[in-house]
Amino acid sequence: MMAALGLALIMLSLSGPTLAFVPIGGGASTHVSITGTALLQKVTETCRALVEAAGQEFKLTGSSPEEIVQACLGPTATGQVSGAKFHSALQEIYTQNGLVDRDFVNSAPHHFNSEAFLQGRSLITQGMVAIKANIRIDNFRAARETLGKILHTLQDFYSHSNWVELGNKEPYINLIRSDLPLDNLADYNTATCSDCASGTCPNSILPNILQENKLTSGYMGVFSPTKPKGKCSHGGKSDLTSTTHPRGGINKDELSSDNVAFHNTAVNLATAASLQLLEDIRSAVGDDNFLRMVGIARPSALCFVIDTTGSMSDDIDAARQITYDIIDSKKGTQDEPSEYILVPFNDPEYGPMIRTTDADKMKKEIAKLTANGGGDVPEMCLSGLQVALSGAPGSSFIYVFTDAIAKDIELKDTIDALISSTKTEVSFFMTSSSRRRRRSLRAASFEDYKDLALASGGQAIQVSKRELPQATDIILDTSTSALVTVLQRARNPGKQETFTFMLDESLENITIYITGTSMTFTLTNPTGLSQSQSEANGKLGTVQTVGNLRRIRLNTDKQTGIWQININTNQAYTLKVTGQSTITFIYDFVESFEGPHPGYAVLPGRPQASQPVTLMLSVMGRKGPSSVNVGNVGLVAVSGAEAFTNSTLTDMGNGNFLVTVDAVPEGEFVIALKGTDKVSNSEFQRQSTTQMSISKVKIQAVVDSSVEPGSQFKLPFSVMTEGPGGQYSISAKNDKNFPMSFPSSLALSTGQYANATLIITPPNNTPSGTDVTLTLDAKSASGVDSNYAVLRLSVVTKITDFVPPQCEVFSVLAADCPRDASQCRPFLWQLSANLTDGNGTGIESIFLRQGNGSLSYTSMSSPTIQANYNASCCSQIVEIIAVDKIGNVGKCYHSIAPTGGSPALTLSLPLWLCLLVSVFAMRL
Repeated sequence: MMAALGLALIMLSLSGPTLAFVPIGGGASTHVSITGTALLQKVTETCRALVEAAGQEFKLTGSSPEEIVQACLGPTATGQVSGAKFHSALQEIYTQNGLVDRDFVNSAPHHFNSEAFLQGRSLITQGMVAIKANIRIDNFRAARETLGKILHTLQDFYSHSNWVELGNKEPYINLIRSDLPLDNLADYNTATCSDCASGTCPNSILPNILQENKLTSGYMGVFSPTKPKGKCSHGGKSDLTSTTHPRGGINKDELSSDNVAFHNTAVNLATAASLQLLEDIRSAVGDDNFLRMVGIARPSALCFVIDTTGSMSDDIDAARQITYDIIDSKKGTQDEPSEYILVPFNDPEYGPMIRTTDADKMKKEIAKLTANGGGDVPEMCLSGLQVALSGAPGSSFIYVFTDAIAKDIELKDTIDALISSTKTEVSFFMTSSSRRRRRSLRAASFEDYKDLALASGGQAIQVSKRELPQATDIILDTSTSALVTVLQRARNPGKQETFTFMLDESLENITIYITGTSMTFTLTNPTGLSQSQSEANGKLGTVQTVGNLRRIRLNTDKQTGIWQININTNQAYTLKVTGQSTITFIYDFVESFEGPHPGYAVLPGRPQASQPVTLMLSVMGRKGPSSVNVGNVGLVAVSGAEAFTNSTLTDMGNGNFLVTVDAVPEGEFVIALKGTDKVSNSEFQRQSTTQMSISKVKIQAVVDSSVEPGSQFKLPFSVMTEGPGGQYSISAKNDKNFPMSFPSSLALSTGQYANATLIITPPNNTPSGTDVTLTLDAKSASGVDSNYAVLRLSVVTKITDFVPPQCEVFSVLAADCPRDASQCRPFLWQLSANLTDGNGTGIESIFLRQGNGSLSYTSMSSPTIQANYNASCCSQIVEIIAVDKIGNVGKCYHSIAPTGGSPALTLSLPLWLCLLVSVFAMRL
């Protein structure tokens, strides 16, 4: 239907071949704009409901994602609120939505082409089951990816079928309800279209099809012009069947002079249908989890990976204390973590991952940790880190506590890939132990942890066990909302060098970190005032030295402008400058793809060395994207010169930019951004933290479905190199240790793909909704070049219960409600209803969606649950939601409000009305 640019946020005007909808007089509707409109509306509704239920006023100052997040989180806590997580979650959904046009270009069910209605609906309903199962066990990223895909398929129905031509003005609810039939489908031998020689006929559906209300869709031929006799074509240049009689096409993708009404109706219905689907998911999982799924949350998860071997008692105590300090000091503020994650590791055991939103539960879990076992130095550190990286939200901060090198060093490439794909910062707190028997492990050392910390933008801190509590202040620094990086550099070996960085008016809590030994430094502010490392409490800030870490906290009096820090050492070191600000950016490296609906897709690994690097970048300001100007975006070598690479920026609107870089720095690089904050008229600079490099190797793989427990899942993949051919080693890891088989190597010829298959088998007892993170890696024989792909696979138990709970209202007592609505306050009304799930899985939750009264109900274990509702006559509408254990949603709605001006007392209304979903189509 409407090609998504993949990453751009609600682009309504975009030139070039990436649009499936061609605008008339400006403006176009795409999958991104439709999905974005529906998501922002549903998120706003959910935020309003939660804020008002808490007795707060919902103060929405604008429609940008930043302002929605501020209104949703702002009323109940103080502090800065960043919209970056919400932006990132939206873009994950948009990306997967757009990839349907690349990965399933010739799949009729994914687009409701070729009358594949039953198969298309199956994709949607099975996807909804997977989403609900994922959310139930906090696998939000997997849920977002599936959501983007099924929204694309659902939206395509209204453009690719004749639903609009049949005169329908409401979405087809049966597409998200497997228990309802798909009626009146045109069969294979029924002709559906008349010939359209011009290719631009306003309505070529045969009159008898319209009269009989038959449902059909256009046949699409990407590689072949054949189609059944008399059938409609999809149409367009990419559809080879459009020149086969009957010619033309019925798609409403593009806005043209002959289809304005049909196109606009298709857009409105696709938006309304998306709202229906989102509301069903929201009702099934609850408001809090729905918002967590779309990234409405405070700071990233507080995630600890802790060595629990015998010598780690002091380290565990330090981790426990810092956890308690964060929980106690940040409770009720915007800096309160949205989630707590704990992964212990020992030898040979590691995990399980413990995750909770309950701070008190986290205290109890970390209090249970005890140090025991061990004996030799290497431990399963990277295995524990793999679990954390796979389970924690993207862009999280993970803190690893250990006094041992990694026994599972073979996972280092996997960890590096996971860090890059999740943009997660990993910091290591490394203490040495003399009480443990060391054994030789030549392949591993603490340098491996330093490599991984540097790659992620985190810190590698080496301290004694006695000093460890002092070093954990860095966790307090980073466990905060709206954290941004101003500058990050690394040198190995070091030398005397001066670094400059720009501090803008929006920055708060500015902190400089230097890790290294045997160094001196001098910090200079814009007025020329200086402070050296020997001044613990100077005119510019406080300097704390612990182990190999120097932490410089600048004084609170803001001094905007150009700062300098001169560092002198011949030892390796890292430098990082951070602060708090809502001016930030998010990004993804992308590649273009062709086809009927061309667009951009997120790269699964490193950018290609043989072509310009392209990235999609979204910039956020203090008052939305319009409050900043972007000056320059470039790639900067972390270990090289300060100069930006030259880049070409294409403004996509709404703070989104397509950035093309021809000359890529050698080695590892990061993204740097400079611009102007319009609020303060001050210049700013920001930098990404995760390092990236280019590769001549490319891996292609697509997960096209979920898998049942106990069943084999076959994943075809292809590997290609633009470098020298030869044998390339193949490795694959998954975070659940499920059995896998794959070739250990592939023979590659330059410029040609080699195909292979990986087989993974989740055990029979795998819980439904489990998300498996699979990492594929291909490396040249010399080890000089490699690339990776990180994929997610959902394990979902086969569902046979698709029938939602039923509701029957058997009693309404509203006779006391007065005719004059202004006199309603002293009076009450009551409703009683029976809720049942028939032969289904049983009702799991009951709650109010609408109504300001009180709801009570009998035991949930009873076959029939009686619900009783009491409310003031001023609250005249009630909607009761019942959700079964699978996630099927039943809704019971009743109103005592008068219609047509009649008094409430004289109404003759049906006693009950059960609605599956009730939403209004929203016109773009």
